[in-house]
Amino acid sequence: MKVAVFSDVQGNLPAMEVVVAHILDWNPELVVMAGDLINRGPSSRACLELFDPLRRERGWLPISGNHEAWVLRCGRERPYDALDAAMRRFADLTFRQIEPVAEALRDWPDHISFHAATEDSWVHVTHGSMAGKRIGVSAGVRDEDLRDRLPEDVSLFIGAHTHKPLQRYLGRTQILNVGSVGSPFDDDVRACYGQLEFRGGRWQTRIARLPYDRACTERNFMESGFIEQGGPLAKIIFEEWRQARVLLASWHHRYMEAVRSGEIDLERAVTEFLQSL
Repeated sequence: MKVAVFSDVQGNLPAMEVVVAHILDWNPELVVMAGDLINRGPSSRACLELFDPLRRERGWLPISGNHEAWVLRCGRERPYDALDAAMRRFADLTFRQIEPVAEALRDWPDHISFHAATEDSWVHVTHGSMAGKRIGVSAGVRDEDLRDRLPEDVSLFIGAHTHKPLQRYLGRTQILNVGSVGSPFDDDVRACYGQLEFRGGRWQTRIARLPYDRACTERNFMESGFIEQGGPLAKIIFEEWRQARVLLASWHHRYMEAVRSGEIDLERAVTEFLQSL
């Protein structure tokens, strides 16, 4: 049995197209998209429109990520205040982009489980972990803290969210973080996804890394209006994509309290941060 799991496309159409073509050529029996297909990138609607026929016609399975949940919430709820409105402008932009086809991503499940030929081959797939969509599994999580993030009695647990591919074990449970198709954070700009095969009575896993047309993605960022219309944080998101590393967390740590207190405005805080890189 062959299974492909990909996640965190984040509205990056050229990366998704390469991964989809690679998966179709590999020809697995099952394909799971483990969340965050949309948002943080310029082409969310196009990515959704690429995925939905694969779901309907080929049986590819979707999982809801935190960005699907957030973008749909932005479509339902007004910002709390002016700062919230400024900080979520890129998500509101995404909702406006996907609104005509938003029904295609409603009611996606949070978890999917399946097994291969034996009852002791259960696989559990979710976006983050059992602790929530925003709580992933990374190399820095200690084993004792990891236990609450995993389901019991599975052979293989698969998550994403961190944008950093990972293979590790907790006892006899194999763990695979499939990383990110559209915006990896491990200093490797190539798209990645997870491949698993059930052979010899156990799951064999690997991370596939694929180059794609990054110049096209950069043009999409610029020409779509994502950076111009997505608010100050869109500039950091673009830089995260460009450098393939986490930046927003550092910005939050250094500036968020001062922005909330009014000591510095959001635009200036972003400008200072980017100039310091």
